[in-house]
Amino acid sequence: MTGNRAWRLDAHPRGEDFASALTLIDLPEPVPAPGQVTITADYLSLDAGTRMWMTPRTDSYQPPIPLGSIVPGQVLGRVIASQADGFAPGDLVRAFGQWADISCVDAATSGLVKLDESVADPLLHLGPLGMNGWTALVGIEEVGRTQPGDTVLVSAAAGATGMLAAQIARILGARAIGIAGGARKCVFLTEDLGLDAAIDHRTPDVAAAVAAAAPGGVNVYFENVGGALLDAVLPNMAHYGRIALCGLVANYAEVQPGPARFDQVLARRLQITGFFSPDFAHRGPELTARLRTWVDKGQLTMPFAVTDGLDNLLTAYAGLFEGTNIGKTVVRVR
Repeated sequence: MTGNRAWRLDAHPRGEDFASALTLIDLPEPVPAPGQVTITADYLSLDAGTRMWMTPRTDSYQPPIPLGSIVPGQVLGRVIASQADGFAPGDLVRAFGQWADISCVDAATSGLVKLDESVADPLLHLGPLGMNGWTALVGIEEVGRTQPGDTVLVSAAAGATGMLAAQIARILGARAIGIAGGARKCVFLTEDLGLDAAIDHRTPDVAAAVAAAAPGGVNVYFENVGGALLDAVLPNMAHYGRIALCGLVANYAEVQPGPARFDQVLARRLQITGFFSPDFAHRGPELTARLRTWVDKGQLTMPFAVTDGLDNLLTAYAGLFEGTNIGKTVVRVR
């Protein structure tokens, strides 16, 4: 392959208008320096958290993407050139690279890892056997301290991390309820994933729907959304409930006011813990081994929403926020 195409951030997007803020540009094929490898992308992972990095906010968990630079993201593909020990051309790898045909990454700082090619579908390395799976497992088991018999509620439960969290809750013996947008997603949660109940967040009274689905209160809430949805859940938490705060997609485009029902944290003696996947990325092999056991048994599944072509990436990314996708959103580059 000669040459390279990449998505450059030229302005801070307004809402989901990514087309006016990003440009697909042509670049020369990168050449790795010592300690680096170049990867030709088979797939790019599209993740909601990147939306926060596209803002000018400096108070988040990740610095903003400098305007005029290439958007970063996880890449799954093959090494084409290496100046890093342990990596050779042809290796199947995953790393934090760029929204590009070819990523040049530092082996020590990009999370670069050689992948097990015995996994039947390589895409699993971007879902259950990658950061989505790690986040779901740590959030449900360690942050939420889920116990058999608990009622676990998961927001954005038809999304990549949420659906894994809900399934892991069931594997651990909990009663799992998912929140998603629209009847199609709710049917998927109960009929395809086997969750105990599903709530449409578009219903006029979400708080009443949560109360009906969890009459004894929610012991563990795996939160991906925030905003009004968090306000609907807080009064329905059980005493001494735990909230594993994984994401706040409602706050990514602009700062939102805090929960109006924050008083319930005190009234119900709740614990709210924010957590972020780089904090436990060093445990990847251990977490992946546990997750693969469930994947191989068919207990942990995930559909992939695949869009073909790097030039169609922005359409696929907008789908994350328009509520059209079920499962993991990826772009097939080649």
